[in-house]
Amino acid sequence: MTQESNLQKWQAASLPVDLAQELAAYTPAEQEDAFYQDLSFGTAGMRGLMGPGSNRMNIYTVRQVTEALARFIDDQGAEAKKRGVVISFDSRHHSQEFAQETARVLSQHGIHVYLFSSLRPTPELSFSVRYLKAFAGVMVTASHNPKEYNGYKVYGEDGGQMVPDAVAAVVAKRAEIQDIFTIATDEKEANVDIVDDQLDNAYLKEMKTVTVDPALVAAEGSQLKFIYSPLHGTGQYIGEKALQQAGFTNYTIVKEQAILDGDFPTVKKPNPEDPAALALAIEYAKQNGADAVVATDPDADRMGAAVRLANGEYQVLTGNQIAAVLVNYLLTAKKQRQELPDNGAIVTSVVSSRFASTVAQSFGVTTVDVLTGFKYIAEMIDRFEATGEHQFQFGFEESFGYLVKPFAHDKDAIQALVLFAEVAAYYKSKQQTFADGLEELFERYGYFEEKTVSYEFPGQHGHEEMAAIMSTFRQEGPKTIGGQLVLATQDFASQTEYDRDGATKTLPQPKADVLKYWLADGSWVALRPSGTEPKLKLYVGVTDDSAAGAQTKLTEIVNDMEVALKKN
Repeated sequence: MTQESNLQKWQAASLPVDLAQELAAYTPAEQEDAFYQDLSFGTAGMRGLMGPGSNRMNIYTVRQVTEALARFIDDQGAEAKKRGVVISFDSRHHSQEFAQETARVLSQHGIHVYLFSSLRPTPELSFSVRYLKAFAGVMVTASHNPKEYNGYKVYGEDGGQMVPDAVAAVVAKRAEIQDIFTIATDEKEANVDIVDDQLDNAYLKEMKTVTVDPALVAAEGSQLKFIYSPLHGTGQYIGEKALQQAGFTNYTIVKEQAILDGDFPTVKKPNPEDPAALALAIEYAKQNGADAVVATDPDADRMGAAVRLANGEYQVLTGNQIAAVLVNYLLTAKKQRQELPDNGAIVTSVVSSRFASTVAQSFGVTTVDVLTGFKYIAEMIDRFEATGEHQFQFGFEESFGYLVKPFAHDKDAIQALVLFAEVAAYYKSKQQTFADGLEELFERYGYFEEKTVSYEFPGQHGHEEMAAIMSTFRQEGPKTIGGQLVLATQDFASQTEYDRDGATKTLPQPKADVLKYWLADGSWVALRPSGTEPKLKLYVGVTDDSAAGAQTKLTEIVNDMEVALKKN
């Protein structure tokens, strides 16, 4: 269907008043962007601006992809339909409506649906799929994106995001749908069961296993003073229950950010990766003399934190720094109890820091690198359980996603929240701060610094522009970056690593549009187009004997790469 005929079909449809008004108000440029394609659906589901159009999140595009999912489940037979689909949603505009539409389309196909009556975190949805032995799960969320966005994540029976083969089958079914305005829905919701307390209680029961040292928390949990912000999202209800259950009671909620509001009025972006999102919580911390600040994003799969320094100011931590300190605490405790397995492994992404990996190595624990996307960490956990080659110890991504225990198969900010509080309580018991613990690791293992820079390529030609840049780098790869020789290049699209002399070896990860360069001093650089946003991401990681030296290296490499990117 051409862009013009697609637009005309929408203009002729009997749309709800709000969508009809938005469509009529579109500028020519907005029309082009809203109708030039169907909203992309991949292994991370789909995510986009809300509004009318085939390239937007609305009830019709939600029904379309749900109809495709339903047809895929139909093909799997009666047992798959009986096992059903779990559905949850976050606090964004239209999230509950989209969840309801999803339930009604599935129910129309006779597929059993487990629907939460109110918002719940992504990790609880992942857990619920596993707990109920459901065939699939759907989470309506755009995670940490700005307020104009919403999204639709699909989970497989293992609780991880749907694997590529299944996604391809759903995409094929979607292509068969001729008219998205005539998809049937079951308004009576005959096959829909509401699930709330049963799954909350089951999830919270598993959360008890996240606490490493109950005696420490019993002694120090009421002494640790911290601030918690759910950033207007799903984290507060289950997060508070998990904290209190563990023994943490001396915390303050940022009341302005406890209000469920899809406009996210107190932040520009509800993303704990962004230090600005923690600003209000840090104000609370200064007023209360708190030891730390923690924040979870709207669907509570990411957690960010800031910790008090000796001068009373607060340092916002990176996801890599949080992971390194958590890994050190977990492995130290296991070693002391003689519970550290000989075949232990942490799992992380190819664009995450080597900091936690270096810590893990000192304990004899292997690091397994996977592609970006927590589904790959979940797949590796399943592989470990099937083969016994490793025992999972911890999983993380630099983008503030962590998994302590694999009862969920996605990043879990509620688990991270409880473990972070325990580690902060541990340092408090030693008359230290979390910042002191981080500095100890720097002094022991070297100063690691990382930076991620995102370049936006919006609109119809954005993906083409990003593809052209990646192609140029593949054809004319840099010989030096930041004054350092490039010793090896990893091209995950061809699953090949090659060094300066031309020697090659095969990479074990699946194919992906990622380039990574390893430099002579151990620094690294990676380029990756985002799978969910029109962005090209630059990742840089360095290490040095001093903080100043690491920062200098980081600046030089980032500046050099930005010059190279502008040329392209």
